[in-house]
This record gives sequence, C-alpha cells and structure tokens, in this order.
Amino acid sequence: MLRIGFVGTGVIAWAHALCLQSMIEGRLIDAALSEAYDIHADRASRFAAVTGASVAGSVADVVARCDAVYVCTPTASHSAAVETAANHGRAVFCEKPLATDLAGAEQLAAIVDDAGVPAQVGLVLRSTPIFRALRDVVSSEELGRPMAVAFRDDQYFPTQGIYGSTWRADVDVAGGGCLIEHSIHDLDILRFCFGEVADLSARTANVAGHSGIEDVASVALRFESGVTADLVSVWHSILSRPSTRRVEVFCEQGLAWLDHDFLGPLHVQTSAGEEARPCPSPPWADELNLSTDEVGLAIRMYLEADRAFVDAVTDGRPPTPTFADAVVAHRLVDAAYRSAAAPVRSLPGV
Repeated sequence: MLRIGFVGTGVIAWAHALCLQSMIEGRLIDAALSEAYDIHADRASRFAAVTGASVAGSVADVVARCDAVYVCTPTASHSAAVETAANHGRAVFCEKPLATDLAGAEQLAAIVDDAGVPAQVGLVLRSTPIFRALRDVVSSEELGRPMAVAFRDDQYFPTQGIYGSTWRADVDVAGGGCLIEHSIHDLDILRFCFGEVADLSARTANVAGHSGIEDVASVALRFESGVTADLVSVWHSILSRPSTRRVEVFCEQGLAWLDHDFLGPLHVQTSAGEEARPCPSPPWADELNLSTDEVGLAIRMYLEADRAFVDAVTDGRPPTPTFADAVVAHRLVDAAYRSAAAPVRSLPGV
C-alpha cells in the first residue's frame, strides 16, 4: 500500500485528495492518505478530518511517514518540500508552476533527477479527454496539416471565489500573474499538441494593480512545424465566469474547436459539414463516487493524472509529465516575460 502525504492543504490539495480517495474506495489503487501538513494547522486539521490523514507537525514528518508526497503549497514554498522529499527517496507530485522563475524550476528538476525519484508535475491538461482528442485529430492529419491556433484562457482573479487565496496577488510568492500561474498549462498543452516552439513574442498588462502580477497576457508562437498560435490569457472580475478555455485549430481541410477544458464535445467542421465528437472519460472514472456538478467536474480534471502518478510509482515506471517537461514550459513563460519587458516601441516608416 502506497502511503501518500500532503504538504499544503488548500483548494488544489482537496482536489487531488478527493480524486485519490474515490479511487481508493473504488479499489482502483492500493494507497492511503496518510499525512497532511500545512503552515495553518486548522486547515490541515479540516483536511485530515475528511480524508482520514493524520496531521503532521512539519514537512519532515510527512516525508518520514510516507512513500509519496504531494506538494500543493503556494509556488514559493515548492522548493523546500520537493527537496526534502527527494533527498529522502520519496516519490513527488508537485503542482505547477514548479517555481517562481526559470532558474528555480531548473534547480528543482536537477534535484529530483540527481535523487532518481519518481516525479510528476501537475500539468493536467495533458490527461483531460478533450485535449487528448484534440491532439489525436491534429496528429492524425485527418483535417490536413494544422495551420493556425487561436487560444483564449480566462477566469476571475483567483484571490476570491472558490480559490480564496491571497498569495496569487503577491509576486514574491507566485512569481507573476496569469501567465506563469495559469497559462503555463496553456503553453504546455500547445507544445504537447503541436511540438517544439521555434520563436515567440508577448505582451502583458496589469489592470488590477497588484505589483508584478499581470492579469492580461498575449503570446504569439511559431512552432518548428510552421504552425502559429495566438494565446490570450485574462484574469478579470466576472465572478459568474469560472476558469474557461476556448481553442480553435484551423487546418488545411478542416477546423477543430473546443470550449471546455475537460469535457467534450470536440467540434469538427469540414467542407462536408460539422460534427460534435464526444470525448468521454474512461469507464472506470465514471464509476467512481464523484459528483457531476460544477465542483465535481473541476475535481475530475485531476483524476487521470493522479491515477497515472500512483500507478507509475507502484509499478516502478517514470511518471509523466516530468519535471523536465515543466522546465520547458517554464522556458516558454520566461521567454514571454522577457519579450514583454522589451517590446518594439516604434516601427521604421510607420
């Protein structure tokens, strides 16, 4: 039985824990939620009361009593927890982004690599049914060669509502705003679907006024395959809009688009007409005791990633996405920030 511990017991930890708990109860994984630590002891106690974990007094206590550690703290605290777990030979699941900057991400990747421990990053869009379906359509070239991508990602500023955090408005803790904290997912899934990036340019804006925390980012990418993509990421104050993504992929002979980052359908249009293709979860996922309301669907986004991690650790296989995958996403984020910091101020002859 794999003993799983949590460092950090905020919203994202609850999502992972409820997924893991449902799979334990469904006998899909042989594991137990064993330990939980949070700098806010009352929060760890509430988490433990529901999950059955014991409240630990420190990160070291979690690591000592577990086989695998989920690091779900605010970004700036990832490093200490990951390093402690890796140095003691524990498997690690670390939430994205790995660190507040590229150098920190590279350092963490080197730590887990040197330790030789199983390590996975929470870039969960790779395991959602809708993005798997999109990747399959693109890679099959049934619509011809992909040409251009329009990607919009928006959500209300995540210091309120279900997120209830304050740290995402603190650049020292988060490292930045919508680009690094949220759209690192988007840059990763674009690379997952379309391959390596040849070049990019970016612009950012700060509307809400939190120092160093951009709430608008636009990134133009060109892939080595020749595909271009335009990503627009926005944090707004429309509390009736949860986290949403819309992606349109124009190919030579067809258009594919989605407007939900977990559920289908995947819409496909060709000269012959339009169809909506269902993108179901695997049958085992639908049999679990998880609700299908808005909160339940948000939790389900993490289900397949969590099972993949536990199965890989149990079977002795390297889990994915890896810390190396996350470093590439961090490099794209870093390049976007550098581009936004030095825009072309004027064009000759204009």
